[in-house]
Amino acid sequence: MKTLADWIAQAKRAVFLGGAGVSTASGIPDFRSAHGLYAGAQGQSYEDMLSARSFWRDPDGFWRFYRDVMLYPQARPNAAHEALARWERRGTLRAVLTQNIDGLHQRAGSQNVLELHGSVLSNACTRCGRPYALEEALRQPGTPRCACGGVLKPDVVLYGEPLNESVLERAVDEVMACDLLVVGGTSLVVHPAAGLVSYLRPGAPLVIINRDPTPYDGQAQLLVRDDIGLSLSQAVL
Repeated sequence: MKTLADWIAQAKRAVFLGGAGVSTASGIPDFRSAHGLYAGAQGQSYEDMLSARSFWRDPDGFWRFYRDVMLYPQARPNAAHEALARWERRGTLRAVLTQNIDGLHQRAGSQNVLELHGSVLSNACTRCGRPYALEEALRQPGTPRCACGGVLKPDVVLYGEPLNESVLERAVDEVMACDLLVVGGTSLVVHPAAGLVSYLRPGAPLVIINRDPTPYDGQAQLLVRDDIGLSLSQAVL
């Protein structure tokens, strides 16, 4: 923890890459756990339920799953989100790259957040393109629709869809320019997000904070096997 705190204090252009483990303390389970809580999957995997094919084939079924499993409007930022916002205000954390879609980093005060997989906070009509905030969509029971009659689609990257190219390019640029990359709360198995680690320039330390092993552990200069919120809170004072 002292090493982590020292590296964070010395960094001038650090970047944080996080995943589902960052938000679990806010009451948002990771996808696999969430799928286990949902009785309506009927043997389908969570990848199937959250796929673009599922949305276009059965928007009603998709929205039932999405409402029950993916939306946590009452969730609040936890210690990890707050520590990262403090680190950014200090001027040494330049970007948060997140695989999460819950918007909690922004609610905690982080400004430069690149949402690799989109956000549940916004939606768009599949017919006319009109944008809808999450609150507007949730006012409607069942499958939300636009005033024009089109079905609303969440602004999230579904399985089978590519990541937003401009967001991914900005994320690559941030990693290539950073002097410290801290990865936390992610198993680093979902690509292309996990592949961002490979863009870290030689000499820049890699820190991985995760309770379970990741495929990139051998490349890390520091491994922390502890809770992400506790670790960041102790290191970012």
